[in-house]
Amino acid sequence: MRTQRLCLGAAFALALTLVPTATANGAAEHGGWNDAGCVPAPAHPRPVVLVHGTGANGWDNWLGLAPYLADRGWCVYSDDFGELPGVPLLAGLGPIEDSAGELAAFVDEVLATTGAGEVDLVGHSQGGMMPRYYLKHDPTGAGKVNALVAIAPSTNGTTLSGLAALLDSIPGLREAIDGSAPALTQQVVGSDFLTELNAGGYTVPGVDYTVIATRYDEIVTPYESQFIHEPGVKNVLVQDLCPLDVSEHATIGLADPVAWHEVANALDPANAEPTTCLNQAP
Repeated sequence: MRTQRLCLGAAFALALTLVPTATANGAAEHGGWNDAGCVPAPAHPRPVVLVHGTGANGWDNWLGLAPYLADRGWCVYSDDFGELPGVPLLAGLGPIEDSAGELAAFVDEVLATTGAGEVDLVGHSQGGMMPRYYLKHDPTGAGKVNALVAIAPSTNGTTLSGLAALLDSIPGLREAIDGSAPALTQQVVGSDFLTELNAGGYTVPGVDYTVIATRYDEIVTPYESQFIHEPGVKNVLVQDLCPLDVSEHATIGLADPVAWHEVANALDPANAEPTTCLNQAP
């Protein structure tokens, strides 16, 4: 019994390290996004679909970036992916393959609602990696997506600053997490899921890729593993743009105007402006 409690306690601790810090309130109103009546403007003809991270949901992950983009003329949409039965508010815990199928359906819904021909995807953490499964395995996905902007993505998995070693050093821990929140172990470096996903290349033709990372990421480690080293992929380290930026894994998506500005540049490269420490949200 003591061993079982130890395994479950360690599993809970490991899960918490992958959950972004955010206050959940399912009744909160979205600030300027998920507007079914939004008509894409000529300057921004593609709606933006936001894909949340592990343990977050379709609104708390985007309380900063979604209004930032909406205020600049984009039609912005988000949803919950990877929910587990009986687990309120915390999404992104179910099998990532299933979440990718939910994303595919949501992209179709957004295209039907807006009348657009393509969307742009912006994801944080798991949400920056999971769309690659959709693009790789859905034969129509690449034709519906213009760009993927991945913020602090679990591209090659994570060592969790060394904590991932607990999965194999504590008997029963991996099985306990697999049974309760499979997306967690799927994002550990060397997982079968990531091995299959990354085999044969990280990108698909016809989609533009941008990866935005911070050197202070304590969740997806080492931070360099987030980058995709393939032709045409733009890899951005926010400290190269603003050495004073101290954002870590959660805040680079939630509250970093430097990263947000670089997202906007990736979505509209023809009108991109230099990203510096002076780029601040109004």
